[in-house]
Amino acid sequence: MNTISPAAEPVDATSPTPAENPNTEAANVADTAPDSASDSAPESETAGAPAAQPSQQAPAPSARALLKQLQQQFPAFRDCLPLAIGIDKQLLARLPGLDRKIMRAALGIHTGSMRYLRSMEKATVRYDLDGVAGAEVTDTHRSHAKEQLQLRFKKEAERKKAEKAAEAEAEAARQRQEKLQQLASKFSRN
Repeated sequence: MNTISPAAEPVDATSPTPAENPNTEAANVADTAPDSASDSAPESETAGAPAAQPSQQAPAPSARALLKQLQQQFPAFRDCLPLAIGIDKQLLARLPGLDRKIMRAALGIHTGSMRYLRSMEKATVRYDLDGVAGAEVTDTHRSHAKEQLQLRFKKEAERKKAEKAAEAEAEAARQRQEKLQQLASKFSRN
């Protein structure tokens, strides 16, 4: 399982409480710490867990945190360039202690983003972690990105249309209720 380094402790203080975000490991660790935790909390949390290797950073506690780390470290993520096929193997080679499940979730967030899909839609070349051009982007991959974007736009338009219809229905119901109250007050014998 992942360990949390003492350097990651200040980040946990600003993260949502375990009740708000039970899926993050940082929240689970914070949940198991005593309420009177003070400066000794980092020592007690890491005392029973294996120490991270000094030559590498401790694994990120969540996919979003890992994605932010990748964006800071690698130009391909920072600039939202089309990623080379097998980028996961490159990441594992550069960051050997990386949790595969969290890495895949972070890659899914990144490659599913609107910015990345727009980049892929027009791309001709894929890039490695350092931003060095590699293989070509196939027409199949470009068309897939375009389809995903169109699907998202369609879903967003449907959501807005349904939201507008619900607002119109709520307004109509409110107006009917007002008219009924006006009639009731007009014909009541008070």
